[in-house]
Amino acid sequence: MSSTSNPVTIANGTSGAAGGSVINVSQLVSQLVQATQAPQQNLINSRTTAVTTQISAVGQLKSALSTFQSSLGPLDTHAAFNAQIATSSDSTIFTATVTSGAPVGTYNVTIDHLASAQQLLSGPFTGDGTTSVGTGTLHLSLGDAGFDVTVTNEDDTLNGIAAAINSATGNPGITAAVLQGTDGAHLVLSSTQTGAANTIAVTETDGGNELAAVTYDSSNTGNYTEQSQAKDASFSISGVPGTSPTNTVSTALNGVTLNLLKPTPTGAGTTPPTLSVLSDTGTIENNIKAFVTAYNTLAGTFSSLGSFDATTEKAGAMLGDPLLTGVKTQVQRALYSVVNTGSSTYNTLASIGITSNSDGTLSLDMTKLGTALSTSFGAVSELFSSTNGVATSLNSLVTQNLGKQGAVTSRSQTLVNQENALTKQTNDLNDQMTALTASLTLQYSHLNTLLSSLQTTSAYLTQALATLPSVQSSKSS
Repeated sequence: MSSTSNPVTIANGTSGAAGGSVINVSQLVSQLVQATQAPQQNLINSRTTAVTTQISAVGQLKSALSTFQSSLGPLDTHAAFNAQIATSSDSTIFTATVTSGAPVGTYNVTIDHLASAQQLLSGPFTGDGTTSVGTGTLHLSLGDAGFDVTVTNEDDTLNGIAAAINSATGNPGITAAVLQGTDGAHLVLSSTQTGAANTIAVTETDGGNELAAVTYDSSNTGNYTEQSQAKDASFSISGVPGTSPTNTVSTALNGVTLNLLKPTPTGAGTTPPTLSVLSDTGTIENNIKAFVTAYNTLAGTFSSLGSFDATTEKAGAMLGDPLLTGVKTQVQRALYSVVNTGSSTYNTLASIGITSNSDGTLSLDMTKLGTALSTSFGAVSELFSSTNGVATSLNSLVTQNLGKQGAVTSRSQTLVNQENALTKQTNDLNDQMTALTASLTLQYSHLNTLLSSLQTTSAYLTQALATLPSVQSSKSS
């Protein structure tokens, strides 16, 4: 009696019938591809995370250096220390402003009289300003500038002439008004410009004389009364006399602008007010204070990036990184350098009140700084702004590190290149896995077809063999 064995089949959980699917091709291919891809992708992901962390850390360092550099501008040039203030001992008589470069000192200021603008009042005209005066052409001038007004029948009154003057093209600053008095109407001509040169003249240029009653010049003064004279301001600074066509004087003392408000009192017991030009130590102190604050922020970034917490065993993103160590060393070397200031007393930051703390930050003694500025302002300026000054050196090294070829910029670009390369590796791996998926799907689909065919054949043979004993039994009977 012969024996038979059942064929071994590879089938999914529900297949087994003849002609059914033997292999779950998609599931099998997915598992094989995942097994191939996962180790490589995990390695890429790990490297990407590390690079991303470094990019963020270098970005923090770059930002901190840039912010710190902004505090150096007000300190790294001699011009930055030229900030000055000008004060008046009596701001009701004059005020003052100053630009850099003004001579420091105290000056007596005497104002004889202010600059004034000319004003003319005509004699009375019959009526209320609406009575006809005449027609023609008037030429009005203010100093060297002039313009014409044509008076027609439509505006031949004082009111009309005043309106024509005020609206005329090219008017350099003559305003006209009509005043009504008990004696009649008066034409008032006023200059908007002060100064002895800015006198008003009115002439009739049409060859007639209908408008003669409103004309005026230095040889023809009978028609008007001068209510205000065109005058230059007259003043003296420390006994040196001066004049100005306006009450804003900017040429008498280099870098100083005076705003004259009223004449100085005269008589026994009076003293002239004083102008004081001083170095603006308040602004300098604030700039130095801002510098210390900015450095402490930078020091905090240094500490955070290079830290190690023994309790959590967590390290900063740039712990032991030569870039961080190098930049920090350069900055500290500049901070603690001895600068040739021309003073053996004030030649370091510590000597003017800026000292270091145990955590790497700086402290500022404002009293000590104030003393240094008041006793040796030039030395403090040199300490920060000379060629080898603290602020100058720091600004130079920060610029170098952040420049196109600088260490920080180079590192940042290298990390970006690495990140791009890892992204490409991921894309390439995905392409490879796509191709592998297609290849394995094709292979296992063919195998599935073959196994399905074999399964069908096996089922047929099994059924056929199962009928043999009954055939043999039939023949024996």
